[in-house]
Amino acid sequence: MFHNNPFYHVINGQCMTLSIIIVSYNVREFLEQALISIERAVARIDHEIFVVDNNSMDGSAEFVHRRFPGVRLIASPENLGFAGANNLALSEAKGRFICLINPDTIVQEDTFFTLLTFLEEHPEAGAAGCKILNPDGSLQLACRRSFPTPWVAFTKIIGLAALFPGSSLFGRYNLTFLDEEEISEVEAISGSFMLLRGEAIRQIGPLDDSFFMYGEDLDYCFRIHSAGWKIYYVPATRIIHFKGESSKRSPYEQRRLFYEAMRLFVNKHFRRNSAWIPSWTLIVAIRMRALAAFLSAALRSAVWPLLDLLLMTLSLTVAVYLRFSPRFPWEAFLIVHLIYSTIWLVALILQGVYHSWRLSVARTTVAVLIGLVINSAITFFFKEIGFSRLVVLYAGLLNLLLLPGWRMVLKLAAQLHGRLFYRTLGHLALRRTAILVGDRMSSEALASRLRRRLDAAYDVRAIVLPRPEEGITTIEDIPVYTGLAHIHDLLRRERVQEVIFATDRLPYQEMLAIISASTHEQVSFKLVPSSMDVIIGKASVEYIEDMPLMEIHYKLQTPIYRFIKRSLDLVLASLILLLAWPVWLWQRCMAGRRRRPVTYIGERRQSFTVKEWEGSEGGWWRLLPRIAAIWRGRMSFVGPRPESHPASSSLAWSLKPGLTSMEEAGHAPALSEDERERLRLFYMKNYSPFLDAEILIKNAIAGIQKEERSEI
Repeated sequence: MFHNNPFYHVINGQCMTLSIIIVSYNVREFLEQALISIERAVARIDHEIFVVDNNSMDGSAEFVHRRFPGVRLIASPENLGFAGANNLALSEAKGRFICLINPDTIVQEDTFFTLLTFLEEHPEAGAAGCKILNPDGSLQLACRRSFPTPWVAFTKIIGLAALFPGSSLFGRYNLTFLDEEEISEVEAISGSFMLLRGEAIRQIGPLDDSFFMYGEDLDYCFRIHSAGWKIYYVPATRIIHFKGESSKRSPYEQRRLFYEAMRLFVNKHFRRNSAWIPSWTLIVAIRMRALAAFLSAALRSAVWPLLDLLLMTLSLTVAVYLRFSPRFPWEAFLIVHLIYSTIWLVALILQGVYHSWRLSVARTTVAVLIGLVINSAITFFFKEIGFSRLVVLYAGLLNLLLLPGWRMVLKLAAQLHGRLFYRTLGHLALRRTAILVGDRMSSEALASRLRRRLDAAYDVRAIVLPRPEEGITTIEDIPVYTGLAHIHDLLRRERVQEVIFATDRLPYQEMLAIISASTHEQVSFKLVPSSMDVIIGKASVEYIEDMPLMEIHYKLQTPIYRFIKRSLDLVLASLILLLAWPVWLWQRCMAGRRRRPVTYIGERRQSFTVKEWEGSEGGWWRLLPRIAAIWRGRMSFVGPRPESHPASSSLAWSLKPGLTSMEEAGHAPALSEDERERLRLFYMKNYSPFLDAEILIKNAIAGIQKEERSEI
């Protein structure tokens, strides 16, 4: 493709073929992948690359200077916005063609060559854009657009464009009536990737920096058209765009800037009422749409606290009824409900339950306990609102059951792989099903690191190698498939939630072809750079490096949590022994089983002996001797496996041996002792009664599934 390359030359010692400009703001991991893909794509094109750092706080500028010494770095002392930052590099660019590209993009190896060839063959074209994909493989509609004239914007705002996407009358905003695989002349393309002719830029001047983040691409395309140039959508090549990364940290500000940009564009270009819909009506519609967007976002954010508030109302109502039945003090109830529920909601907010830990059973439990303590204190010091301590106790106990309980139910439902839960809530579960795509070395290294993750977040079902490698059937006990054609069958058969690309040696062209062909699959696609420190997904970066253990606070080191764990062990063991001993005695008398001593190492490495019964395999009563050991305080329901006795001591081995363990809940076979140790440390750090309940239930489900498979 690059033989006799017409784009590898310099004109008059000054002008080169291509200048690439990237504006970066706090997206270091995305920027690294973008630069890697760009460097591959321009390897045989005479080029220069600019990175304008908009005063990032994540060390992006220092990283680019160190990792990509050939890139021209412009470090702005302030955030100038997209247009202002691009103008800094435009003033220095020497290319005959100039590409404005976002840092959260990945380009194919042929992207620049294909579009440069097109522009050379179409001298009337002032700009061209390619096919842009979302991370799920769908077309990003903004890659080809019409100008938001009053009629076009009106059809978009009131929803006609969404109702009739195939209509040339109503679907003009995103040109949804056009074939996405055909080259088309369009009015505007996306600012996430614009390849511009230098001659056109010199004619119309720099971008309008009054547009801070949105609208500058529409404005630039409008000015290109007004200067007599044409703009084309060229789907012969494609990129992937992880949309919204730079602005995701402030979604409300993002929406404000978006609608402000729409208003500014209309005022600038459609001030005259040349259309039969006056421009002032469009301004009103934009403001109404902005208000609706803010309200919609606020309602979505309020769903979680509203559900908890509903359950807290139920708990308090039941508590008041139990205390004062048959009379119900409605007037006092409303005041107490307002105060007590507000305290519980504030505790949940401070624990991050409505931000990063929405389904965290442990954090929800801690928040409810904190609220219970504060509300209990109120009954002592503020008699006018603390009308009953029993009400607070009853309501607190019910909240401990309901608030963490519904979160655990959702997580366990997703674990059971029910189709409805799997597709809608699977991304919130403890483990996400995934397949890895990459060469053998990268896939093996990535699989090993994912398996060592302390939260066991991924269940890797298969590894797909692009090309055959002799004698390889499994990697890290994971089945291996050869050939990218297997991917789509695996997505359906294994109900895969995520496809993770090890991009070190996998061509971006092959990767984007897979994403493009999976448009209709409900799958997320993620990338892992060569450092294997992060997983890059849809506007998110997930760190997979080891947790810094020296700075961790271990809950099970504190007396209160050890007391809670011991109390629950004692209560549950007492109930089981009380209910099970008569049945076990009858079974033993009928079978005549003999006892044999089994030695375990307990807390602080003290050995003890449990007499178990031989021949009892397959009978549930075989666990009763261990239940008795739990009742006596020698074991626990959840802890390290008692059969393991590592020679080296560690903090995690201050735990009592367990009837079951966290590593069994993760279903991770053949873990090394170091990996088991990390899981135990994770358990000690994140302990809660509900975490124990999750582990016990998941292991019980796994045991049932194992018995079903053995019967089959």
